[in-house]
Amino acid sequence: MYDAVIFDLDGTLLSTEQVSLRGGLRALETLGHSADEALFHALVGKDDTASFAILSDHLGADLAAALIPTWSAECRRIFAEEGVPLRPRVNDLLDALDTTGLPRAIATSSRRDSARTKLKHAGLDTRFASVVCFEDVARRKPAPDPYLRAAELLGVDPRRCVAFEDSETGAEAAMLAGMVVVQVPDLLPSDGHFAHHLADDIWTGARKAGLI
Repeated sequence: MYDAVIFDLDGTLLSTEQVSLRGGLRALETLGHSADEALFHALVGKDDTASFAILSDHLGADLAAALIPTWSAECRRIFAEEGVPLRPRVNDLLDALDTTGLPRAIATSSRRDSARTKLKHAGLDTRFASVVCFEDVARRKPAPDPYLRAAELLGVDPRRCVAFEDSETGAEAAMLAGMVVVQVPDLLPSDGHFAHHLADDIWTGARKAGLI
């Protein structure tokens, strides 16, 4: 039924959105400011460029510029102290996919260094054939380019891929790429507007899609 499986990273394989929220709020406190959680919710699924534009609009360009490195450092501190948590049943699904022989890739808005670090700390760095990152495409999610590039690297037709996403932005990108979209919301709820299958966890989503 499918020729490949492509995953988003943050919020889909890794439970990093909550860490990002905590880190962002702490970083703002360090800088003597505060913000509603809704500001960070607006960044879910966005790449660095889009996130900076949103932060600048709400906080001003100077504070946004100061926040980014402070926020990154705070998240790294949390990961170092607590590890990089997986979302439920991720390893169960990857183990099941091992038996099918279906190739797997990641399509993420994260920069390559960040993605590699998180995958290594999560113990997932050897489980994917390729990883498409921020630097690899000219247009990022919600454009379909990251998913199209991932399919290209795997040598498969994107229309014969199933994609796993947590965010609306990412689900829209995968749908525009022509893939079957399984959305497993994390930090923010979803009505599944850009999903063929909506699920509470990645394993249930895979079953709904007929992947396992």
